[in-house]
Amino acid sequence: MSGKQLYGAGIWHFATYVDRYATDGYGPPRGLIEMIDLAGQVDDLSVVDINYPFADKSVSLDDVEEALKRNGLSVIGITPEIYTQQFAKGAFTNPDPGIRRLANEMINDAANVVRRFGASYVKLWPGQDGWDYPFQVDHQELWNASMEGVGDLASENSDLKFVIEYKPREPRVHMSYDSVARTLLGIEKIGLPNVGILLDFGHSLYGGESPADAAQLAIDYGRLFGMDVNDNFRAWDDDLMAGSVHPIELFEFFYTLRKNNWEGVWQLDQFPFREDCVAVANGAIDFLKQVDRALDKLDFDAMQAAQKNHDAVTALKLAQEALYTSY
Repeated sequence: MSGKQLYGAGIWHFATYVDRYATDGYGPPRGLIEMIDLAGQVDDLSVVDINYPFADKSVSLDDVEEALKRNGLSVIGITPEIYTQQFAKGAFTNPDPGIRRLANEMINDAANVVRRFGASYVKLWPGQDGWDYPFQVDHQELWNASMEGVGDLASENSDLKFVIEYKPREPRVHMSYDSVARTLLGIEKIGLPNVGILLDFGHSLYGGESPADAAQLAIDYGRLFGMDVNDNFRAWDDDLMAGSVHPIELFEFFYTLRKNNWEGVWQLDQFPFREDCVAVANGAIDFLKQVDRALDKLDFDAMQAAQKNHDAVTALKLAQEALYTSY
């Protein structure tokens, strides 16, 4: 790659969390400014993805800009919260046209925040768009609404990129944008150049995909606009530290990006419920640096020769030697 690799994180990495068991939370709530200050303590973290609208209505864009500046951070993306209570039946696919309009207005507001901070994209994670039961929805109508909602926004904001972060399930049992293939089908049907994919490594894993294969497919269509990394045990979206469970598959994912000369921020999407959030971010970035060094060390010609012959033993040996000697 050209220049120094940049590392980023979703600002939610520095929040505290609740779940359906610890309903009182895993720590005192943190505001956005405190989260930005924690992000600033992470070594080599350059950019953050920020949720919008801000939970604390008293926090202004100027406040956020000042906090980012004192911590040496910039914004890569703005993620509109189109998955909260009012969108429980969907954002783009909600049966209430008023809620669909609200989603459009919120995302257009988020687009203006992207412009304000000079960010790279509006990130769309339509987590409530989908269905839970057989016969609950008309699948043709739901899918068309999913594409129409994104297409309208991309047309209204042709100067900005919109990235769709797909996920197989949660909070809906079945999400509309649930896989790389389905998301690409939708994007190609929308037919606009400013709509792409943000590939979340963990979502790809627990959706039964090979993240490297998913990345290649998105790259082949010119639609890989961003990426998040984390890890899980394939059964759920655990959002563990990157490289903690599937280091070889994560290395193959980054090998695919390097092989295709894909350049962009290596972004963390992790939820350290019980761990120190700064330590978790530092640990993950340390591993990503190891991956970067291993890619420099890897014999790409030998790897491609092994792959041409489907020689799994040689290919794995090359990958393991590069990765595990690059600490």
